[in-house]
Amino acid sequence: MVNLRQPRDVAQILLSVLFLAIMIIACLWIVRPFVLGFAWAGTVVVATWPLLLRLQKLLFGRRSLAVLVMTLFLFLVFIIPIALLVNSLVDTSGPVIRSITSGEMTAPDLAWLNSIPIVGAKLYSGWHSLLEMGGSAIMTKVRPYVGTTTTWFIGQAAHLGRFMMHCTLMLLFSALLYWRGEQVALGVRHFATRLAGSRGDAAVLLAAQAVRAVALGVVVTALVQAVLGGIGLAISGVPYATILTVIMILTCLVQLGPLLVLVPSIIWLYWSGDTTWGTVLLVWSCVVGTMDNVIRPVLIRMGADLPLILILSGVIGGLIAFGMIGLFIGPVLLAVTWRLFSAWVHEIPPPGTDPEVILHDLEELEGKNKP
Repeated sequence: MVNLRQPRDVAQILLSVLFLAIMIIACLWIVRPFVLGFAWAGTVVVATWPLLLRLQKLLFGRRSLAVLVMTLFLFLVFIIPIALLVNSLVDTSGPVIRSITSGEMTAPDLAWLNSIPIVGAKLYSGWHSLLEMGGSAIMTKVRPYVGTTTTWFIGQAAHLGRFMMHCTLMLLFSALLYWRGEQVALGVRHFATRLAGSRGDAAVLLAAQAVRAVALGVVVTALVQAVLGGIGLAISGVPYATILTVIMILTCLVQLGPLLVLVPSIIWLYWSGDTTWGTVLLVWSCVVGTMDNVIRPVLIRMGADLPLILILSGVIGGLIAFGMIGLFIGPVLLAVTWRLFSAWVHEIPPPGTDPEVILHDLEELEGKNKP
C-alpha cells in the first residue's frame, strides 16, 4: 500500500509560527499606549450598557442621542471629579513632601492627651518619656522610609499628563463602544467561539457579568461613599480633606469602609473644641458608613460574591502596576480571571462522585452551552 500522505515541512511550520509571533508582538507594541484606556473604557461600557439602552428608548430610539448623553455623563460625573481630585492632591501635598524631605518632620507633642479624663496625664507623660528615651532617634530612622513611600504615592498622582491622556482615551473609546457595542460584542463572542467553541462564548458572557459586578458593586460604591465622606470633611473644616478623600477611596475599594478616616476626623473635631461640626460629621458618617449596605445590593444583581483578598490584591497590585488607573482595572481583571477559573474548576464534579451523576451533569452542561 502506497502512503500518499505528504511529509511535514518542519522549517515551514517554524517560520510560519515565528512570523505570526512577530506580527502579534509588533501589533501589541503599537497599540500599547492605548491598552489601558481601552480596558478602562470597556469596563465602563460593560457596566453602564443597560443604562444606555434605557436612554435610547427614552430618546425615541436614536442611538446617537443616547451616546451623546452617556458621553457627557461620563465627562461631568467621572472625568472632571477625578481630574480635580488629582490636581488638588498634588497641590496640597507639596508642603507635606517638603517637610518630610527637608528633615523638618519631628515627633508630635500630643498635648491634647491631657484633655482625656483619668488617663490623659499618664498617656502624655508616657509619650514624652518615650521621646526622651529615643523617640527622636526613631523618627530620624523612620523619616527616610516615610518620605520615600509618600513621594512614591504622590508621584503616581503627579503624572497628570499621562493620567489625563488615559482619561481622554477612555472617553473616546467609550463613545465608540457605545456606538458600535453590539458589533464589538458579536466580534468578541465569535473570536471566543473560534478558540473554544460554545465554552468560549459562555466564558465571554461570564466575564461580562464579573466586570459589571465589580465595576458597579465595588468601584461605584467606593466612589460614592468616598466622595460623600469627602464632602462632609470639607464642610466640617477638617484640614487636608482632599488627601483624606483619596485615602477613603482606597479604604472603600479594599472593603474596609470610610470610617477608618471619618472616625479620627470626628475625634479631632471634638478635641479641637468644635463640637458642633463634630456632631454634624458624626451623623453624616453614620449615613455614609452604612450606605454600602443599600447601594451594593441594588447595583449587584447577579450575586457576585468576590473574596476580600481578591479585591485587596487587585487594588494594591493595580495601583503599583498601572498607577491611578489600576485602582479601577486591577480588581476587574482579577475578578474576571477568578470567575472564569472557578467556572472551569466546577465544570466537572469532584472525584468520588457517582459516574451516573457525572454523565447527567455533563449532558445538562452541554445542553446549556448549545446556542
